[in-house]
Amino acid sequence: MKTWDSIRFCTGSLSGYPLRTSLMLLAMAIGVAAVVMLTSLGEGARLYVTQQFSSLGSHLLIVLPGRSETVGGPPPLIGETPRDLTLEDALALQRSSAVDLIAPIMVGSAPVAHGNLTRETVVLGSTAELLPVRNLVVAQGRFLPEGDIDRAEAVCVLGHKLKAELFGNDSPLGGFVRIGQRRLRVIGVLAKKGQSLGVDIGDVAIIPVASAQALFNRSSLFRILVQATGRDAIPRAKNAVLEIIRERHDGEDDVTVIAQDALLSTFDRIFKVLTLAVGGIAAISLAVAGILIMNVMLIAVSQRTAEIGLLKALGATGTQIERLFISEAAMLSSIGALFGLLLAMLGQVLLARLFPDFPVTVPPWATFAAVGVAIGTGLIFGVMPARRAARLDPVAALSRR
Repeated sequence: MKTWDSIRFCTGSLSGYPLRTSLMLLAMAIGVAAVVMLTSLGEGARLYVTQQFSSLGSHLLIVLPGRSETVGGPPPLIGETPRDLTLEDALALQRSSAVDLIAPIMVGSAPVAHGNLTRETVVLGSTAELLPVRNLVVAQGRFLPEGDIDRAEAVCVLGHKLKAELFGNDSPLGGFVRIGQRRLRVIGVLAKKGQSLGVDIGDVAIIPVASAQALFNRSSLFRILVQATGRDAIPRAKNAVLEIIRERHDGEDDVTVIAQDALLSTFDRIFKVLTLAVGGIAAISLAVAGILIMNVMLIAVSQRTAEIGLLKALGATGTQIERLFISEAAMLSSIGALFGLLLAMLGQVLLARLFPDFPVTVPPWATFAAVGVAIGTGLIFGVMPARRAARLDPVAALSRR
């Protein structure tokens, strides 16, 4: 039997039972679409988290006061507090050639008032270097001025939400707000940024770090953000930070340094494993679709007994009959996989419109894996019906026994 004759035979068999064929195609299409969609959601979650962390800045080290450690014996009767990080510590980090920029951070909460409007919000104290270190963008005016880090200038930069609450559609530039008991001139407004380090950047007031020390009446820093000179310089910058702080804190290792790249690689590994896991779970539906194909084709063999007997009476061998039924299963799987890919594409378009900020991206391997598993499943589960058809006796088959 020629290839074209086999294709015509399989096409005629499938079109002769439209309801049965449609159900098998639907099952295979849902399985393939589920694999593609779930893996694209996992990949999208990985890209979303990576983008959020990358927006914190590049080649970033975060220096925190205190160090996690395990100690033996009974707990101390008097609690110990880690040594504070100070502005002098931050300035000392600039001695390292692996450090490009440093941005000391002080965080507090205070009422910010303009006219008769008052809003309790987060106040960040930092320096001009916070702008490039954190990849912030100024929408209006300018950022904190460069200069002496100990100079407490009476200026501030507002987040876009805070500006809208206090000034509405009016320009805040040159106007004054009262933060706590201090009167500060507004010199800039930040562009939309979203969440960062647990703080909504749109709802903050950023003031010079020396002004924040005077406002909150303390000298300890919340964090020090350190930008290394490059990706390769991150380990050298981390060692330099630990060494400088140890030298300044009488030989004690009382700070924790977190590398942004280490966090990124950890989240990357976690989400890749999750993507593979959900893809594997979805692939189970393909196995279910394969079982459905096997059951329906076994029924088809019993319904087409006379047809098989006629083929054998005309000279078709058992191998040719077996190939015809396996080809029919392969055709069903391939067409179902194609419909599944189209269904997944529609789902991606719908998700992209509903959640425009969420990157729905199909991993390159997912499409090939879904189609390969679908066709492989159809072939494996099509073997049994094909062998049963090939073993039929032509005389018994023609007599429908």
